[in-house]
Amino acid sequence: MAGNVVVGVDGSDTAYMAASRAAVLAEGLGVELVVLSAHIKGNTEVVRIGNDTWILDDAEQALKLAERVAVKLREEHPSVKVRSAAGRGKPQDVLIEEAERTGAQLLVVGNVGMTGLLRVLGSVAWSVVHNAPCDVLVVKTAS
Repeated sequence: MAGNVVVGVDGSDTAYMAASRAAVLAEGLGVELVVLSAHIKGNTEVVRIGNDTWILDDAEQALKLAERVAVKLREEHPSVKVRSAAGRGKPQDVLIEEAERTGAQLLVVGNVGMTGLLRVLGSVAWSVVHNAPCDVLVVKTAS
């Protein structure tokens, strides 16, 4: 079966657990693993502290987050080709769009992530399970 494995990360330990499981599956399938982080806004902010100027960009931060996870997974699973990516939008939409765009065979998400009101309105896992163009694995990341 062709196609990659896509996993969503948000910087949490539970998302890393899902990413680690996704790496094991990608390794077994002999396919690329895409580590994907989403950002809601496309904000760019300029911050001046003393003589220093910093440019903070949501897209750049999301990509850096995905790359940090990808680096760790490459160390733990050297035989897996791991690519980091970021997309703008709701996490579930970004994951589904990446799966469609790349012809993914599997989307991996954790079962924990959103809390409070967002959980009541709908979780990433629920939305991905119901709308993904491919198989979905929901990794149990909470006891």
